[in-house]
Amino acid sequence: MGVKPAEEYLFLIFVTPVGPYFKGGFSTNPYVIIRSFDRSAPLGTGMYKVGGNYAASLRANALAHEKGYASEFYLDAKEKKYVDECGAANFFAIKGNTYVTPKSTSILPSITNDSLMQLARDLGMEVERRPIPEEELSTFEEAGACGTAAVISPISYLDDMETGQRYTFSADGKPGPVSTRLYNLLRNIQYGIEEDKHGWTTVVIE
Repeated sequence: MGVKPAEEYLFLIFVTPVGPYFKGGFSTNPYVIIRSFDRSAPLGTGMYKVGGNYAASLRANALAHEKGYASEFYLDAKEKKYVDECGAANFFAIKGNTYVTPKSTSILPSITNDSLMQLARDLGMEVERRPIPEEELSTFEEAGACGTAAVISPISYLDDMETGQRYTFSADGKPGPVSTRLYNLLRNIQYGIEEDKHGWTTVVIE
């Protein structure tokens, strides 16, 4: 018995109904930057769907909840200068007519984020996947976390506890118009209400 990559794997899929990722459903939530923990190291396993990535975020997530936030927010593990991920979800932001999302070797590639980027292009928006320095957060009009369970979880504001800086993305506490449009469009495609132009859905018949 030893530790090495397996030569054979058993691939399992569990299917179950789920509710909204956050109790409020599609509504804004506050996030907090936590520098005392890293979600994943550069060139580590962050870009793979492994259980250890979730385990690494549990203490930071508990700390965020204790302080009254919905979730923690990570900067890059190497320099603590660039946006990385929102807890267990990808980050995206809206600046004018541009959809912006981070590029990093420690971020898990998200099918939901890829889908939202395509829908943004369909709506005539520019899409940028690139490093995002923390100071650029103040220039975004909307921001959110995106992933399988939540689809989009809009961020109301993001606090940096070390500097006291607050980045506000929703002045009235409601999801922004672009996030709302993208959310509704993707959900409608998933439910067969909107036309699936990209062949994302598959009808499964017993």
